[in-house]
Amino acid sequence: MEELPSYAWTALHIAVAAYIANATPLLVKGKTPIDLGRMFIDGRRLLGNGKTVEGFAAGVLTGGIAGTLITGNPAFGFLASLGAMIGDLAGSFIKRRLGIPRGHCFPLLDQLDFILGALALTALVRPIEPYAAIILLVATPPIHLAANAIAYKLKIKDTPW
Repeated sequence: MEELPSYAWTALHIAVAAYIANATPLLVKGKTPIDLGRMFIDGRRLLGNGKTVEGFAAGVLTGGIAGTLITGNPAFGFLASLGAMIGDLAGSFIKRRLGIPRGHCFPLLDQLDFILGALALTALVRPIEPYAAIILLVATPPIHLAANAIAYKLKIKDTPW
């Protein structure tokens, strides 16, 4: 069996940590909103009730552990999962600024925010080959949509996107 190219391994390592981090908050069902109910200067919530302290922490922890196990590098694993969670928060912040309510779909932003965050932070400890980034940016939207559809069917999510 032929060895995978390094960029494929990089993409896989980031995907494992980021996808697990991004999915974990659905299972945690946290109660404490990260924004503590605060409003931004536009009068809208910073993030909303869907982004919780418990979900964020659980995402970073589970994604970080998974990333560490697959790479043997705790810094890489935890930065990938932290980046994924920060990217997801950034996506929510943008949606709130645009007046898009929690749970409503914003194509591509909803699918790519977390992986862009993971790419950004993992680049601090490992160079990200352009092909690794391309693989993740192309593969993530359909994988994310399929995973959300499954979570919806299993009644883990309220919406199929």
